[in-house]
Amino acid sequence: MRKRIFVVWAAVRWVLLMFMIAPAVEAPLVAFPSEPVRPLRVWAGTASWYGPGFHGRKTANGEVFDMHALTAAHLSLPFGSLVRLVDQKTGRSQLVRINDRGPYVDGREIDVSYGVACRLGMEERGLARLRLELLEVPQRR
Repeated sequence: MRKRIFVVWAAVRWVLLMFMIAPAVEAPLVAFPSEPVRPLRVWAGTASWYGPGFHGRKTANGEVFDMHALTAAHLSLPFGSLVRLVDQKTGRSQLVRINDRGPYVDGREIDVSYGVACRLGMEERGLARLRLELLEVPQRR
């Protein structure tokens, strides 16, 4: 009988902990920065998107291209760089990781995956004028 009471009491304490105490604990201040991330560099350029013809093939950095992933190709930014793209026409924005090289067409600054194009609303247009904000460049090893 005592063992059963102990088990029930332990279960009640666990439920209290999970549903009442844990949600009340706030995340540390690091999780909620007081200032927005300041870009290292900001510039504008024309973007295009690519996808179906390259889906499943290797990218320039060696990983397999997923046309639905939030990635992009740039001619000179280091692989792994994080760039915020803002469509100047619609105001939509998306964070992307550079994992490929391109575009190889004059006048284009960046190629985004089909997934990014859909989120920015540029899949029908094909091209879009974007503001590019370089947020992070990976450390060299």
